[in-house]
Amino acid sequence: MNRQEKTALATELKEKFNKATVAIFADYKGLTATQADDFRRVMRAQNTEVRVLKNNVARLATREGALGEGAKEVLESTVGPTMVAFSYGDPAAAAKAVHKFAKENEALKLRDSLFGKKKLSVAMVEELAQLPAREVLVAKLLGTLNAPVTNFVGVLAAVPRSLVSVLSAIEKKKANPSA
Repeated sequence: MNRQEKTALATELKEKFNKATVAIFADYKGLTATQADDFRRVMRAQNTEVRVLKNNVARLATREGALGEGAKEVLESTVGPTMVAFSYGDPAAAAKAVHKFAKENEALKLRDSLFGKKKLSVAMVEELAQLPAREVLVAKLLGTLNAPVTNFVGVLAAVPRSLVSVLSAIEKKKANPSA
């Protein structure tokens, strides 16, 4: 591969890092071709692109500093065969898929990754994989935002309800004075 091809590949890699919401790095040494194809298929369903990283080209992509310090730190420390999953959708869904595949296939080992331009440790990637689905998080947020309004309406409705209860008790007492 000549210098021009490496530069073009580095530019393409920079675009992928900038476009991706999360880039999950993994060591794939020992993974069979069939397993790698299965991994790509699983990740494609999560709107995630899987690429094998050329370490020298990755280092070339970080030289200008456009990717940030986190990316530079992760890519500078990358050694050996590395596969990167570029997620363009829900980062938690991609992390779940990678984490699940890594549990099922011991040859795939998670590495430090990137969330935008910030470095994620392996533990953080696993925490990201434990998050509920995006829809569940949105539902919880909406429930949390809706709770104060619902409680306020309940308090406002309690005053007339109490008044009606008092008036009903007075009516019963007047209707049956012997009781």
